[in-house]
Amino acid sequence: MHSSLPPNSVETAPAPLEMRPRRGFNLFWRTFFFLALLLFGSIVAWLQTYRALESEPRAIQSAQQLASLVNLSRAALRYSDSIARVSLIKTLADEERVRIAPREPKDKFDAFVNDEFGEQISRELKARLGPGTVVAGSVNGEKGLWVGFSIDGDAYWILTDPSRVGPSRSSIWVIWLLTAAALSLAGAAFIARLINQPLKQLSFAASRMRDGDFDASLLDEQVATSEIREVNIGFNRMAEQLSKIEQERVVMLAGISHDLRTPLARLRLETEMSVADLDAREHMAADIAQLDAIIDKFLDYARPEPARLESVSLNEVIASAVYAVADYEDMRITVSIPKDIDILADAVEFSRVIANLLENARRYGKTPATGIAEVEIVAKTRDQWVMIKVRDHGVGVAPATLSKLTSPFFRGDTARTAATGAGLGLAIADKTILRMGGMFSLSNSSSGGLAAHIKLRLS
Repeated sequence: MHSSLPPNSVETAPAPLEMRPRRGFNLFWRTFFFLALLLFGSIVAWLQTYRALESEPRAIQSAQQLASLVNLSRAALRYSDSIARVSLIKTLADEERVRIAPREPKDKFDAFVNDEFGEQISRELKARLGPGTVVAGSVNGEKGLWVGFSIDGDAYWILTDPSRVGPSRSSIWVIWLLTAAALSLAGAAFIARLINQPLKQLSFAASRMRDGDFDASLLDEQVATSEIREVNIGFNRMAEQLSKIEQERVVMLAGISHDLRTPLARLRLETEMSVADLDAREHMAADIAQLDAIIDKFLDYARPEPARLESVSLNEVIASAVYAVADYEDMRITVSIPKDIDILADAVEFSRVIANLLENARRYGKTPATGIAEVEIVAKTRDQWVMIKVRDHGVGVAPATLSKLTSPFFRGDTARTAATGAGLGLAIADKTILRMGGMFSLSNSSSGGLAAHIKLRLS
């Protein structure tokens, strides 16, 4: 059969978009980030408050010390003779690092540090030494803390070290800040873990219960926090009820299978022995076989066991499924699959999916011109996945009903329902592929027919 697709290629037919999980922080890191941000903000706010409350008292204290130095220097110079005055100035410069120099009218000076702390010191000095006091940051290009004062009409400069009146430059507060930050981060991590741990356990238990492992989904009912204890108790009770319902369903399905197949076997035997008409006997036997197949479909769809994933050869599964229908005269299959592709799947379940798709194509996907179901099976790998497409060349389905084909007991339009069935084949395929961690979707091919797309992980 001529195929419109090149070998080893998959037609880019429209299919439902894959819903990818939203990326972001998990709960632990998000809680840790917000707690750390809150604690850092509090530390910075307290630091600024401390500096604001500490600035004014230190400025007043520094201004008092500087005013006392100026007053002492003024008194010493006022009541000493010229010889003693020279000796006094030299002693102050050598021992106290205080320099006294005459103030000349041509001296050029700049104001002291132009910030809130410097302005406050200037105001305090002028209030204590008089309105004629000048506080400068540099005189004639020489930087320092200069205070201009007068003694009996003579103007003088006194130069002292600016570090004496500056804000606190101790590194102790930095050590305390780093210590507080480290303790805050440790506390934030502890609180975030305390909040995240019960939710993480609940998430793990929910995932295990979703996979059918009800025993591993039990949570601790003796935790100290009352709210978490109530949630755990409610979750455990729900898990127990679901486990009981699941067990009852397994028993019910086994009973249904046994109770229905026993009378069907008797009917088949009685038909073979009692019905003389050969044509009627064949039709009755076909009806009984169809009922038996419908029961199988129900049991396949309701099967509760999780898929047992293992490395499966895709080539062998497809070859086995094609061999099983090779004798059908109304079906032609073309396979285009690269060699040596191993997938992660349940071999029996995956074989049943391929068989369902081939049977669906044989029943509903026959080409109108020939009355033969022409089926193409194509596969290719991409990253860690293998894309498989099973396509027929029938009339396709209406776009409005395309998304409903995987619903249990749903049947498409009349063109695709020429044969009877349980309406579970595609629903079983969809459910089985999802249980194996893959994706299943249906789409109309651009050149006609229905295409089933399967996405499974490479082994």
